Amino acid sequence: MRTKIVAGNWKMHKNSEETEDLLNELIDKLPTDKEVQIIVAPTFVNLQSAVNHLEYTNIGVAAQNMHQAENGAFTGEISASMLQSIGVNAVILGHSERRAYFNETDAIIANKVGTAISHNMIAIFCFGEELKDRQSGNHFNIVENQLKDGLFHIKASSWENIVLAYEPVWAIGTGETASPDQAQEMHEFIRETVRKAFGSDVAENVSILYGGSVKPDNAKEIFSKPDVDGGLIGGAALKAEDFAAIVNGI
Repeated sequence: MRTKIVAGNWKMHKNSEETEDLLNELIDKLPTDKEVQIIVAPTFVNLQSAVNHLEYTNIGVAAQNMHQAENGAFTGEISASMLQSIGVNAVILGHSERRAYFNETDAIIANKVGTAISHNMIAIFCFGEELKDRQSGNHFNIVENQLKDGLFHIKASSWENIVLAYEPVWAIGTGETASPDQAQEMHEFIRETVRKAFGSDVAENVSILYGGSVKPDNAKEIFSKPDVDGGLIGGAALKAEDFAAIVNGI
């Protein structure tokens, strides 16, 4: 049975005090009786605080990125072992903002995935088409190529460490959202693509999250689709009441 997951990507928001305030609100507001894995991804400087703060809760902590190398002369970067040393065992990789603003290629992201797997970390692998791809009808090809280039080098057994996060780039931070039917159509295509390459067991067990402007008023309908297993939430994750409402939409 696939795991239902709602993950909040805080991006470059919340200083130390604001992080603790939001974590306290989340502890108070998030449900504890639902079969859903809840994850928050604060900034690097607040990860240790988040791990300590959430130790006895049902909320997990992920990093927003990491470097593919084990160590070395990579000023400003963070390694997998550094994350694990503070209790972080999940990481978001390949987010559209990393691809667009920091020139992360499929090859770089594939290396990061390999590093995460070698450390037995959970990799939340992000991918999705831009508006021009959707408008030209090339969106399925783009998504298929991102999956193949970023993930198809790993073994079938390693997929237990993979969470897929489909993020139509045209629906991130724009207020636009793929309709529930559009989300289901793409998620079904993604699952079938994985099935063709790795078999039904892998395809049926991998969680596929939707990551495009999920809000309290559309979460339940999006999450009701058979191939949508939760969400990677951006802006709404910064408001405890909104994030709780989205979790309750599962």
